[in-house]
Amino acid sequence: MTTRRKFLYGAAAAAPAALAAPAIAQSTIRWRLQTYAGPALAEHVIVPAINMFNQIAGDRMQIELYFADQLVPTGELFQAMQRGTIDAVQSDDDSMASPTEVTVFGGYFPFASRYSLDVPVLFNQYGLKEIWEAEYSKVGVQHISAGSWDPCHFATKDPIHSLADLNGKRVFTFPTAGRFLSQFGVVPVTLPWEDIEVAVQTGELDGIAWSGITEDYTVGWADVTNYFLTNNISGAWIGHFFANQDRWNELPEDLKTLFRVCADQSHYYRQWWYWGGEASLRVDGTKMQLTSIPDSEWSTVEAAARVFWDEIAAESETKAKVVDIIKKYNSDMDKAGRPYRYS
Repeated sequence: MTTRRKFLYGAAAAAPAALAAPAIAQSTIRWRLQTYAGPALAEHVIVPAINMFNQIAGDRMQIELYFADQLVPTGELFQAMQRGTIDAVQSDDDSMASPTEVTVFGGYFPFASRYSLDVPVLFNQYGLKEIWEAEYSKVGVQHISAGSWDPCHFATKDPIHSLADLNGKRVFTFPTAGRFLSQFGVVPVTLPWEDIEVAVQTGELDGIAWSGITEDYTVGWADVTNYFLTNNISGAWIGHFFANQDRWNELPEDLKTLFRVCADQSHYYRQWWYWGGEASLRVDGTKMQLTSIPDSEWSTVEAAARVFWDEIAAESETKAKVVDIIKKYNSDMDKAGRPYRYS
């Protein structure tokens, strides 16, 4: 597996050069940005945005893009950005091991969101944006943009028809999702992103709870798993763009604005790419068989999530504030009724 990773990294090393403009002035501002995503996924979730930025910025600024674990392991992304080894990051808080009070809410905080539009509304209308900006300013990092990405489902080698079927399953997932799911017998496993497909093939993993079905097909996981569980533990991943604070402060205002616009365009692309992809692959996909846990049984998982929320809220004042916002938002959506909530 180590040899395989070295081969992949060597092949990926040429990727940043392809993104650079052919003739760049000596005075050009140069940044290095690393994403959580591997090469296949990055083609959708970050490459178009960086290409757009570089094309518009031209000689004034160019961003070199690196894929998952290419410069530093994903779990060290925050530290590398904080000390300036890399200039910017696309990731969720959880995966990059952020030391902030909001880290637990990054990625998939169980049942905090049901639909993709929940995330931007939580940030832009319910106050999460200000909390994230304040938390990251304390640790020398600029929080630039939050977006809604794909839902979190299980992709497994064996069929899942009940909660009992999850017991003992070794699953690659996010730290917080793993912490929550362990109460149902799931065994969370942490591995480099590029090793997941091989780990499923060799039996090191029984499944994956890291994405929706769109990513399963895009990155090759649908080729090594047989079943897709339609129940999800989150309706949308919370992901972000971040930058080293000093590097960000050095940028002129128009380049800051351009970066924000490109980041937001990336989030928008993902919203419709996932929303349409999740549906079409359930209907027309041929690689994975759909399975479901009955609603009457799955409701116990949703109830457990509310208990989990309270456990997290008890850990700090900031976490309690975020949980209160999530509770308020979901209560408002329930009261609003269709189409915001159906049950």
